[in-house]
Amino acid sequence: MAAITRGVNVPMEPELSQTARSRRNGILLIAGAVGYMITFTLIARVEPDAWIASSFGAIPFTLGLGFFLDAALIRRDLHTS
Repeated sequence: MAAITRGVNVPMEPELSQTARSRRNGILLIAGAVGYMITFTLIARVEPDAWIASSFGAIPFTLGLGFFLDAALIRRDLHTS
């Protein structure tokens, strides 16, 4: 705020829409889940019990799919309104 009062141009990022936030969260969760599952799948080649840890990647993966579904439903509702 002090910089703005002195006349310094402070770039502001535009706020994302609900659709964009849901899409971004979906991308991040799915990318993280895939990386997590790949990591533990590679570890499971040496330690078979790591398959159990790898399966827990399904939780953020399905959450990411839920965010994609949310973004699609919001977009559909905006087009029908």
